Amino acid sequence: MLALLQQLQASAALVQHHRLVLEAADGICDALAKAQVPFDRPFVEAGAALHDAGKILFPQEIQGPGSAHETAGEAFLVAHGVDPGLARCCRTHAAWRGSEVSFEERLVALADTLWKGVRSPELEETVIAEAALRSGADRWTLYITLDDAFERVAAAGPDRLARSRVASI
Repeated sequence: MLALLQQLQASAALVQHHRLVLEAADGICDALAKAQVPFDRPFVEAGAALHDAGKILFPQEIQGPGSAHETAGEAFLVAHGVDPGLARCCRTHAAWRGSEVSFEERLVALADTLWKGVRSPELEETVIAEAALRSGADRWTLYITLDDAFERVAAAGPDRLARSRVASI
């Protein structure tokens, strides 16, 4: 998926951002797999690698605010042959609260938050509740396990941010 971004002319900074979000996603996925929570890991990894593809069209949103890249990215990826379900991550990584948003899409949103060291209690609790339902595990036991994992992923945020800035220079 990172190669696809390069083919679509993504800047080095944008490819690096996706690489770093994918790194955070892998930490989340490892914790879920260890806790025996069923989920589609390849989807999460691909979604993390493509979630901001719309910033190719809106490069000012790479370093600045804006949400135009979200819907545009979904359409852009579909136009370039990406499965529409996967392309939705461009939109749902920022709009993860809806009931139509899948567990895997929420994991992409979580990776996009934790990669820089930011914790989102609402998103994390939503993910943990669904993980407990999917696995049949006790919610509070799973909370302790996943909260620790989310903290480890977030704790590496300053390092990922530093690596993000190097690619921007």
